[in-house]
Amino acid sequence: MIVYPHIDPVALSIGKFSIHWYGLMYLIAFLIFMILARYRIKKGRYPGWTSENVDDLMFYGVLAVVLGARLGYVLFYKPAYYFDHPWEVFQVWMGGMSFHGGFLGVLIAVTIYAYRHRRHWFDVTDFIAPLIPLGLAAGRLGNFINGELWGRPTNADWGMIFPHVDRLPRHPSQLYELSLEGIALFLILWFFSKSPKPRAAVSGLFLIGYGAFRFLIEFTRQPDAFLPPLPLHLTMGQWLSLPMFLAGVVMMIAAYRIAAKKG
Repeated sequence: MIVYPHIDPVALSIGKFSIHWYGLMYLIAFLIFMILARYRIKKGRYPGWTSENVDDLMFYGVLAVVLGARLGYVLFYKPAYYFDHPWEVFQVWMGGMSFHGGFLGVLIAVTIYAYRHRRHWFDVTDFIAPLIPLGLAAGRLGNFINGELWGRPTNADWGMIFPHVDRLPRHPSQLYELSLEGIALFLILWFFSKSPKPRAAVSGLFLIGYGAFRFLIEFTRQPDAFLPPLPLHLTMGQWLSLPMFLAGVVMMIAAYRIAAKKG
């Protein structure tokens, strides 16, 4: 069995000022987004997009991701706790960010951006969908460094013991998510979007891919102890991912049917 290699969550300390790895992962995620976006623009895959457009989109996106992810965690997972400890809502460096909350935040940001720049909503989501997964991978690496979101007990040879939890070998579910929601989903979307696709198809595939990967990985992830049992013995992550998967299927079918009618 593998023992979790305890990693100091603080990357750098200068006096009382500390930079946490978890925060750095968000910075890395935004940098990856910008680098990939500029690369795709340079390759001419998205006519009409400029580096200035990416900068504007990032302004909305950064606020949306951070605020949405934090508020999503507060509201979806621990509303009672944060009601009693409101000052801790702002301690984002301690972890506690919800992908689904950040996702909703991004949808709001995209709506504002598309309206102000007079772009079709799905043109924006199709552009950003392949750029997101590697940022998700960085976030999952941050979870691993923090030693949080560990998996269920397992007898697998690659089971990992998290000493700060117990002495049971567990699934390193953070690394599963990094691999599937991050790297695998990136490769799928990147190569799928290399050739022209019907409007909304890339966005639909993102929803299908993330929803399916997250739903499956949740079977290996230790359920949040502070949440009550949910219907069908599914986790909160699974219930939040299921609508994403279904919406993606509907979008893909609709996208190709509309494209077929046009010609």
